[in-house]
Amino acid sequence: MPQVPTLNELMDEFKTEEIGRRLAAVVLASGELGRPYLLPPAIPAERLKILREAFAKLMVDPAFLADVKKRGLEVEPSTGDELEQLAKEVMAQPPKVIERVKKLMGN
Repeated sequence: MPQVPTLNELMDEFKTEEIGRRLAAVVLASGELGRPYLLPPAIPAERLKILREAFAKLMVDPAFLADVKKRGLEVEPSTGDELEQLAKEVMAQPPKVIERVKKLMGN
């Protein structure tokens, strides 16, 4: 829908403060993260690289994509690097944002 502004466009138009932008990013991150595969923090870098490369190859494999289509599903993968960056951004919030997220979640 080209006529509908994005959240970022609306925040720009209404001059949303940084804390509001951070709050929106944290709240919306779960949608971007989707259903990620998680690994322990101490995984060797080479093993992580191999797993990420294998996953990337799977996401373009014709047989895999045909099976996904047959099941009526969609594939919209994010890379491990993208999700890692998003997780770092979400986790690096100032106390004000954390308190607002807690309030939104009823804590």
